[in-house]
Amino acid sequence: MASSIADRAISDARRFGNALLKFISPNNVGQTGSHECGYYLPKSAWELYTQHPPDKDVNYEDAIEITWQDGRITDSRIKWYGVGTRSEYRLTRFGKDFPYLTSGNIGDLLVLVRTGTPSFSAYVLDLEEDIADVQAELGVEITGSWGIYQAGAEVAEDIDDCLDRHFRAFTLSLDTFPGTAEFSTKALEAVRNCIHEFASETADERLMRLMTAEYRLFRMAERHLCQNDIQRLFKSIDDFLVTAATIMNRRKARAGRSLENHFEHILNDAHIPFEVRPLVDGRPDIIIPGKKEYYDLHYPTEKLIMVGVKTTCKDRWRQVLNEARRVPKKHLLTIQPGISGAQLNEMHEAGVSLIVPRVLQKEYPSDSRMTLLTVDDFVTAIRHTLEG
Repeated sequence: MASSIADRAISDARRFGNALLKFISPNNVGQTGSHECGYYLPKSAWELYTQHPPDKDVNYEDAIEITWQDGRITDSRIKWYGVGTRSEYRLTRFGKDFPYLTSGNIGDLLVLVRTGTPSFSAYVLDLEEDIADVQAELGVEITGSWGIYQAGAEVAEDIDDCLDRHFRAFTLSLDTFPGTAEFSTKALEAVRNCIHEFASETADERLMRLMTAEYRLFRMAERHLCQNDIQRLFKSIDDFLVTAATIMNRRKARAGRSLENHFEHILNDAHIPFEVRPLVDGRPDIIIPGKKEYYDLHYPTEKLIMVGVKTTCKDRWRQVLNEARRVPKKHLLTIQPGISGAQLNEMHEAGVSLIVPRVLQKEYPSDSRMTLLTVDDFVTAIRHTLEG
């Protein structure tokens, strides 16, 4: 259940019909030597928060007022830097003792809602349940570092006509929701058919492409199958709440399974043997090479690999510590854009190696003791381990 802060963020987004959802990165809090501390705002969504387009060779500045979740009001600035080598929007000026722009906020979700021409409301969410609920309620799934909600508008995604044609054909054939595995399979089939260079892309690129494609397919199916539900007259408030909860829960459950399914494709493509959720001291997401080897005490421990698969892991990473106890070093795959240095150090000390797609690694602090693995790094290392 979402907290009251998350509920207010959702309410504001729906009331005013817009929201920018952005994971806070080390660059935002000044840990990467950036020019200025402040929230980076995506250029391609500039119309959501400013009237000034991203023109070259000019700088702009908008004075705005932001009401934050704790009631504080800041006289802030949205700045466009287009002179010289810079090309970025920044949200800056928050006053002394501002609590939402520290190293501990890396990996938190900023929800920025435009409430008027010079005014905004803003929320910083640090609980995984809140972050999942906001995305599910607003129908925004962040597969990079940010996403936008606009009432009545499609989420802008760069998917060509070929993918749309495949997805529409599948969607129109549905009369009930298929399982997540079928969504993943259809997304993979469409991507293979439509993107000729897909097979030659890196494992990191393929994983992120498949996640984005499946989300697009799921949204198409959801609109097709849920249209009657959202347009009908509800018998009672309880009837409405049950319908809304069903839609929300389906959205949240699908994202995690989707990541598992597409990671399994990466392993299969690399000819790496594995089992999914075997009963081996709990039910770890993936055991390499499998349950038989895990229980064979003569099989070398160093060739046993456990991988937890979690879309977000700020709080849930500790779950992997109690699974597959024969495997001393755990791996955890996530697509969460950014985690604080303190949390990374905790994982490192607990013997957890973090696998993060390359495109997301720039959102992670560089001053932790954790060495992040890309998906390609992991695949290469595991093949070497199993063949050695």
